[in-house]
Formats: sequence, C-alpha cells, structure tokens
Amino acid sequence: MTALIKLSRLIDAINERVGKVAAWAIVVAILVSAINAIIRRIFGVSSNAWLELQWYLFGAVFMLCAAWTLKANEHIRIDIVSSRLTKRGRDYIDLTGHLLFLFPFVALMLWLSFPYFEKSYASGEVSSNAGGLLIWPAKGMILLGFISLAFQWLSELIKRVAIMQGQLADEHDHVGAHGAAEAEAERLIAELVDTNATTGGEPPGDGIR
Repeated sequence: MTALIKLSRLIDAINERVGKVAAWAIVVAILVSAINAIIRRIFGVSSNAWLELQWYLFGAVFMLCAAWTLKANEHIRIDIVSSRLTKRGRDYIDLTGHLLFLFPFVALMLWLSFPYFEKSYASGEVSSNAGGLLIWPAKGMILLGFISLAFQWLSELIKRVAIMQGQLADEHDHVGAHGAAEAEAERLIAELVDTNATTGGEPPGDGIR
C-alpha cells in the first residue's frame, strides 16, 4: 500500500501543477477578449480566430483543471444523506461513487474522445468559420482532460482505501456545506471568546460562549 500511496501523491502533484498552470488561461482569455473588443471598437474589424481562441482557452481551463478540482474535493456534492452518516458511511459512499459512477463515466469518455481526436488530427480539421483556427487541438484537450481525470480517479481510489484502512489521514474530512458552515461558526465563536478573554471583556450576545 505504501507504493500505491506514493503513486497517488505523484498523481496529485502533477495534476495540481497542471491545474494551476492551466488556470492562467482565464487571464489570457480575458486579455484576448478585451483586446478584441478594443480593436473592433476603434478600427471596426474583428476576427473569428480571436473569438475561437477565447473558447479554446476556457475549454482548456475546464478540461485541465477538472482533475485538480477532484483532488481538492471542490466538485459540487449533494450531502442530504451523507451529512447524516458516520465517517465510515461517508467513506463507503465515496468509494462506491468512484467505482460505480466516476470510473464508468471517465472510461466511456476516453473511449469516445480518442477516435474523436484521432480523426480530427489525421484530417487536419480546421474551423468552418472564415479565418478560424485548427479544431484538433481543442478536441485533443478533451482527451487530455479525461486522461488526467482518469489518473486522479485512481489516486482518489487509493487514498480512500488507505483512509479506510487507517493508513492515511483524511484531509477533506467534513460533512458538506452545512458541516463546513457549522465548523466556521464554531471557529469564529472560539476566536471571539479568546479575544475577550485576552482583553478582559465579556463575550457579546446572549449565550455565546
């Protein structure tokens, strides 16, 4: 299991680095959009290449940051049931979700996206819009995004099993948004109590201790 945990940490590090670099594409997309708007306003000209470059960049962020988002446990969750379960129960839900839902989805998308990209690359597919860009790099981004997501799935599976075996601490041990809000409220109250204790005052409000 130790070797698998090391593999998981390597996957996490790579996907986090790729995600942080890819996130800068949003800044580039904003600059491209602003420059395109200024040129169109001042000179009355524009180009489909600029417009397509914007959605290329946004697509790159969406695909290349998906694995990093999964690693950071930032994908949207519905915790109506899991928030009422024990830690062990939540672990089993995560494990089941990874095996029965995430893995089939990622496997299907890999199976579909590879020929989708390969055909586009072999034909040198170009946008049908006048002055448009090559299409195959965008389709390749889809394939690359799901490859990184597949590796992150493996990493999350390894970590979840290690956590359930007591070999790894769960760095995302919470029960969803409600639990996170309660934890934040408790933290703020504790800080308020500490501040008043230091200054010799009384905590404000009724029953806040």
